[in-house]
Amino acid sequence: MAKTEIHKKAGYHHGDLRGELIAAARQLIEEHGPDGFSMSDACRLAGVSTAAPYRHFSSKQDLLSEIAKDGLNRLGIDMEARASKQARGTVQSIAAMGRAYVAFARREPHTFRLMFSTMSHHDRIDELKQIGRGSYSVLLREVADYLGEPDINETVLRTSFPLWTQVHGLSFLAIDGKLDVTEFPVDIEDSILIATERLLPPVP
Repeated sequence: MAKTEIHKKAGYHHGDLRGELIAAARQLIEEHGPDGFSMSDACRLAGVSTAAPYRHFSSKQDLLSEIAKDGLNRLGIDMEARASKQARGTVQSIAAMGRAYVAFARREPHTFRLMFSTMSHHDRIDELKQIGRGSYSVLLREVADYLGEPDINETVLRTSFPLWTQVHGLSFLAIDGKLDVTEFPVDIEDSILIATERLLPPVP
């Protein structure tokens, strides 16, 4: 893939330097992968000096961890937004979350991999786990509503885990190109609904 054309943004004043650098690095990650750009590339794309990132990030690895955290947060927001368009606590709302999950992976495949790469974040893995649990709780609350449970209990956890593994695995099949070589038609959105219906227990 051709290298991103990077221009200095003359006269641009950054109200959110940290956010600008994260946005620039996200663009570079999707174009070149996490290892395919430097901090200097991110600075040039954001239109700031090469010294600017170090006010907010100690290293490129620190920046990548922040991008992973940002991705996990945005994934939870996407799931909630998609579910809110359906009747809450239903098969349809839970399937909508699954569709949002896979859609995020397909839209930002390199960021998605980074979000779940435990080897990439070293001593910050506990921070990412905490953010990830927040996003996962969006699904847990929806499943609790479906089951009629007032709290997230063992039943909710046991019911939710297969739902997550199904869409997580489907996400990687999609971004790895495995679905492109199958000999049978694949409708991802329909498959998510069918799997959700089968994985959820019937309720009165």
